[in-house]
Amino acid sequence: MDAPIQIALVDDHRLFRSGIAALVNNFQKYSVLFEAGDGEEMMRKINPKLKPDIILLDINMPKMDGITAARWLRNSHPDIRIIVLSMYEDAEKVLAMVRIGVRGYLLKDSEPEEFENALFKVAQNEIYYPPFVTRHLIHDFNTAFDISKLNNREIEFLRLASTELTYKEIANHMCVSSRTVDGYRDALFEKLQIKSRIGLVLFAIKNKVIDIG
Repeated sequence: MDAPIQIALVDDHRLFRSGIAALVNNFQKYSVLFEAGDGEEMMRKINPKLKPDIILLDINMPKMDGITAARWLRNSHPDIRIIVLSMYEDAEKVLAMVRIGVRGYLLKDSEPEEFENALFKVAQNEIYYPPFVTRHLIHDFNTAFDISKLNNREIEFLRLASTELTYKEIANHMCVSSRTVDGYRDALFEKLQIKSRIGLVLFAIKNKVIDIG
């Protein structure tokens, strides 16, 4: 039997944590590794022997809030995937977390089925953003970008990244190494100030690099 996917809960409301922990432990293939009441406690608990696969992270917490905690996680443990569980859906907080590179974003009043679906997708190294997050992202891309600043290979990569191809398959399609494809991706992340593949797709749609008509 495969080892369960280890989940950490970081939220300052104990009753909410208890409810989420019970829900997670009720799902197949998931187990709660530890709980923390804020970002500082989370930092103290994470170590090589106690390292979760996914962290469920609140935004508004004392001592160290979710945005600061997410930045620390991305710098110190980039392999840990982050799902935001928050009451907030305003653009400023949503976009701040997406730019940091969180893999999922859910409101605390989401249905258990949506929560389980988000866990499944993020566990599969995919991204789960509900419609309101996508709307904020699209609105954020309203400022026009001079597409001529991208070279032909970057544009080709952008088109391919907007498909269901994996990065390895994109490398094969472009007849380059996986490391070269990683270079195209990182260059676009830097030029476009984007942190995720879904951000690249939304940019491609907004700037008519791909046609979804």
